[in-house]
Amino acid sequence: MRYRTMGAGALRVGAVGLGCMPMSWGYTTPGRHGDAALRAVHAALDAGCTLLDTADMYGPFTNELLLGRVLKERRADAFVAAKCGLVVGEQHIVANGRPEYVRRACDASLRRLRTDVIDLYQLHRVDPEVPVEETWGAMAELVRAGKVRALGLCAVTARGGPGASAAGGYGPALGALSRVQQVFPVSAVQAELSVWSTAARAELLPWCETRGVGFLAAMPLGSGFLTGTLVPGGGFEPADLRARHPRFTAEMMAANQPVVAGLRRVAARHAGATPAQVALAWLLAQGPGVIALPGTRREHWARENAGAAGLDLTEGDLAEIEALPPARESWE
Repeated sequence: MRYRTMGAGALRVGAVGLGCMPMSWGYTTPGRHGDAALRAVHAALDAGCTLLDTADMYGPFTNELLLGRVLKERRADAFVAAKCGLVVGEQHIVANGRPEYVRRACDASLRRLRTDVIDLYQLHRVDPEVPVEETWGAMAELVRAGKVRALGLCAVTARGGPGASAAGGYGPALGALSRVQQVFPVSAVQAELSVWSTAARAELLPWCETRGVGFLAAMPLGSGFLTGTLVPGGGFEPADLRARHPRFTAEMMAANQPVVAGLRRVAARHAGATPAQVALAWLLAQGPGVIALPGTRREHWARENAGAAGLDLTEGDLAEIEALPPARESWE
């Protein structure tokens, strides 16, 4: 595993980390893959994927409880990145940036994770009802109390969702980042970035690069599409968020196959490489502060993803990937 630093070089992590959300939320029924997920976490750590990205809302809470079982034995091997700021209700997910909530959430996460310190505590979403400086100030207090080592922010678009598009943009996120940076240093920003979702390269990634802020690339494999293992029309579990995403209709998956085909062509030029590894290697080539966070609940994929850190793409490879058609979400 190759390693990268973020937060003015103070934090060192594997270039490929592990997004833990699919183990408990968003892609599956909570608790269904517990033992397999544990094996995936151990495999990732064995391969040098030190950054484990979780959140209290995943489950909710079950994701942190699962990681706590691993951290009880292997805390020294892991860099724990947790999140607060989103609360799962009976019908809605709402942002909560109140300082008293932040303090309670951190203490609860520490208990579930079975650790006395969180390496990177991230604000999952900015609460529109609370000045972000107040939320960030409460998080900074946690650093001073020794409960947290560093702080990060999960970026959102102007439309309020993860990632970005031509209709969205990162203007609000950049504004929030500039404001909280005046309160306490930002060590990392997490946002969507992948071969088929590149909007973060325009403004958000440069903002991070010029300040020594790490960029945690969420959904680097396009929620599984860039692996080339998903079959158009194959269907998803009822709890899987992709079942309601426009890019994952049978028609759009078929229309976007040229992206996967291009990754396969590049992979064929590198012995033993897979489309997923090529997609992750492209991502790591976007800058020295970029850390990929592919999510998985399977040991095999965790090991394969880790192997991308050692894949060096040529200039020709990168140019070919850049020339791939952008992902389509509709026929318009």
